[in-house]
Amino acid sequence: MSETDAHTERDGATDVDAVVVGAGFSGLYMLHRLREQGFDVRVFEKGDDVGGTWYWNRYPGARCDSESHIYCYSFDEEIRQEWEWSERYPEQPEILSYLQFVADRLDLRRDIAFETEVTGATYDADAATWAVETADGERVTARFFIGAMGCLSEPFRPDFDGLDDFEGDWYHTARWPDEGVDLADEHVGVVGTGSTGIQFISETGGEADHLTVFQRTPNYAVPARNRPLEDDEYEEIRANYDEIWERARDSRLGMPFEHDHYSAASLSEEEIRETLEDRWQQGGFRFLHAFEPGHVLTNAEVNAVISEFIREKLRAKVDDPETAEKLVPTDHPYGAKRPPMDYNDYYRTYNRDDVSLVDVSDDGEPIERVTADGIRTTAGEYELDVLVYATGFDAMTGALLAIDIEGRDGLTLAEKWDAGPRTYLGLMTRGFPNLFTITGPQSPSVLTNMPLSIEQHVEWIADCIAYMDEHGHDAIEPTEAAETQWVTNTNMLADNMLFSEADSWYRGDNIPGKTSVFTPFPGGLDMYRDICDRVAGDDYDGFEFDQVADAPLAGQ
Repeated sequence: MSETDAHTERDGATDVDAVVVGAGFSGLYMLHRLREQGFDVRVFEKGDDVGGTWYWNRYPGARCDSESHIYCYSFDEEIRQEWEWSERYPEQPEILSYLQFVADRLDLRRDIAFETEVTGATYDADAATWAVETADGERVTARFFIGAMGCLSEPFRPDFDGLDDFEGDWYHTARWPDEGVDLADEHVGVVGTGSTGIQFISETGGEADHLTVFQRTPNYAVPARNRPLEDDEYEEIRANYDEIWERARDSRLGMPFEHDHYSAASLSEEEIRETLEDRWQQGGFRFLHAFEPGHVLTNAEVNAVISEFIREKLRAKVDDPETAEKLVPTDHPYGAKRPPMDYNDYYRTYNRDDVSLVDVSDDGEPIERVTADGIRTTAGEYELDVLVYATGFDAMTGALLAIDIEGRDGLTLAEKWDAGPRTYLGLMTRGFPNLFTITGPQSPSVLTNMPLSIEQHVEWIADCIAYMDEHGHDAIEPTEAAETQWVTNTNMLADNMLFSEADSWYRGDNIPGKTSVFTPFPGGLDMYRDICDRVAGDDYDGFEFDQVADAPLAGQ
């Protein structure tokens, strides 16, 4: 039986077999994979082109923190041989061009409805189908509803008093204008020094007449050591791609880097520092691989040595000791938050006379309100012409909960996840049959190289749908016991790691009122992949199937 004949015919019909929301890395591959299996798929995308995260995040300095040769698809040999990256870490325009290239190469645009926002989806238990609604009033029925919106796609803007009072121009980095923004001769304020803020500040320091940075929490930004990729270097990558991908899939972070030492337990502090110095020169996530990353995130003593090593490096970059201390993180271990990369000498930006740093933490001068002329802190007012929010996202759950999703018996996803997300494998949630989430909460997702996690999820979902049709199943959802056990295991793993010592968007701590709970699966991509393979190999252990007389067959 061919892939395109993998599903069998049944009575009934839907508009399409599957609706996919989002046309970034996840949505494009999901569309391609299901189409290859003979299914009729409709993708809804809010933007006017493909790209997902890399369509929306056009701010100056936007760049990926995974190395380019692994921040791409592995499933298509011709694509990976034909495309060539220009730098070690690609900028936003190059990643967007790559995804546009893939969409054209695989003829994907014909099944994507652009400039179409999904606002609601309701499950019909009698027919085992989803009715998906869009902002322009369209209603599409499908057997499967697949969320491919990404983990970092719902922008968050702090609810400061006076937000609408500001008379200058304001922007959120995740919704930067296509035409760019001229910051020359402007007094610019930037709120936020996470990964996005670090990239933006590095790129625009010196462009504005004056740049004022409002920082609540400093981060450990390791130098990326970005550089162009040489032709002979790329030829070597191409020649060894199969081995590179195999190593990456079998790793904790989805990256093919070997660690120098699994553990630092038998090393002296001097030996640890020598190892770190070598890795500091390599830069990027190779630094995190000085030791096995799981060891770094569980051994507090080793992490303390690594954290202090980084602090010393950061202090040495900043001329003013007082400013340096504000930029040095002391409230959390290295890696307990998403570790940003320094692509453009971020810390030395603060040596400029036209760049100022304001500590708006509780111990500094917290922001009181936005005014007509700028930002007022407890210490005074900062006059601004332009205000930039580099304040990140309602991560992991925000994009899913922005859609009014109603499952079985009228239960909404917002109600189900009121005290934090509850999933099985980060792929499905009980009460919402045939709803799949690609790199959803409680999957490795943001703790890994995302394209590899995306590919693993897409392939698992596609195989599961094929299995359902081969066995005459109309609907699938987790059992209550499997879901509860998965949530418990995810929390237990996180509690036994240093993630528990930081307030972070991993836990939703950046969103006022959001339940603080660790949302990614912290056990590593290698462990997770093994679990998913075992579940599928055991006839989808932990899931239950249903057969509904009136249910349509995928493909009808």
